[in-house]
Amino acid sequence: MRYASVTDRLAHLGSAKWELHVRARAMAAAGREIIELTIGEPDVPTPQALIAAATAAMQAGRTGYSNGRGEPKTVAALAQRYSARRGRPVGADQVICLPGTQTALYGIFRTLVGPGDEVIVGDPMYATYEGLIAQTGATLVPVRLRPEDGFRLRAEDVAAAITPRTRVLFLNTPHNPSGAVLRAADIAALGKVARDHDLWIVSDEVYEELVFPGVTFASPMDQPDLAERTVIACSISKSHAAPGFRSGWVIGPSEFARRLLPLSETMLFGSQPFLADMLALAVSEPSPVAAGMAARFAYRAAMIARGLEGVAGLRVHSPEAGMFSMVDIRATGLSGEQFASGLLEAQGVAVMPGESFGAGMAGWLRLSLTQDDARTAEAIRRIALHAQGLMGNAA
Repeated sequence: MRYASVTDRLAHLGSAKWELHVRARAMAAAGREIIELTIGEPDVPTPQALIAAATAAMQAGRTGYSNGRGEPKTVAALAQRYSARRGRPVGADQVICLPGTQTALYGIFRTLVGPGDEVIVGDPMYATYEGLIAQTGATLVPVRLRPEDGFRLRAEDVAAAITPRTRVLFLNTPHNPSGAVLRAADIAALGKVARDHDLWIVSDEVYEELVFPGVTFASPMDQPDLAERTVIACSISKSHAAPGFRSGWVIGPSEFARRLLPLSETMLFGSQPFLADMLALAVSEPSPVAAGMAARFAYRAAMIARGLEGVAGLRVHSPEAGMFSMVDIRATGLSGEQFASGLLEAQGVAVMPGESFGAGMAGWLRLSLTQDDARTAEAIRRIALHAQGLMGNAA
């Protein structure tokens, strides 16, 4: 029997990248004590006010059909939020509500690119980005993010990667996996390249509210001269510790939203109204949990840096935001996959191999910052022990 070509393009870009995480969960289910530092689950429960809002909406009968753009109250709340943040009007006709950032990005790329087009992305990159672009038939063009640049995308590197087929510059700030945050000056330089070559800018900003103390978030949407070519995707999964509620959105030019709307209607024809009511509440006031998470994650990132930097040749990249730290294990002579697999078996610590995030992170590990301080400290001890054992064996 025949299948659509998209299934071939995505065949190795889905759960295969999370194989070690799945294996660790299976080991834990079988009774093995595992310290899980793989995925970015918030370290606090969803705020009770949001759960109460969704519950009250269900009890009030808000369980019927919605529409492809989003519930009017929710769309209005998002338009107001971005108008206030950006200092200029953002209309309801610029908003589309979708289930989480992943679905939002899927819809964005379906709207902007197709076979023969190219999308420039910083490498390393979040594990699903390859699939998001491959599903359209477009080609991902990786641009190396360098540790010496703090893993911040450089305009000159983007300019060198542009061809006549380039259509989109895909940003992720704050960045997963590195935790890098683009500065306003970085975005201005990248924006000039986008203007010079008539490119769209797509910005994944799901970690916007998890910026560490002393660091300032900046968005291409902040800059009026980029507004007509910028589309952002975001959700409350991280900022409000609500990943399971799958509540996200897209903000872009009104013409872009008009073109995305039929796709949204074809895919979903509306999110659940009771979740829309919860989302409206969430985006109408500051998150009650984001600042606390950011402070704790910054503290644990510092713990990892103190505990692992220089141990058996390991090097630690300290993040500026988000839920992860990165550790360079190339001195051991192993790939990230080899080190992570051995660490899981020998020490019961599950981390993500860097290879899941692109060629630019080969020989690195990504460590989640979402375990409590005591378990993070124990994980650090076990990682150091494993690395020292490897180097001792090599000697």
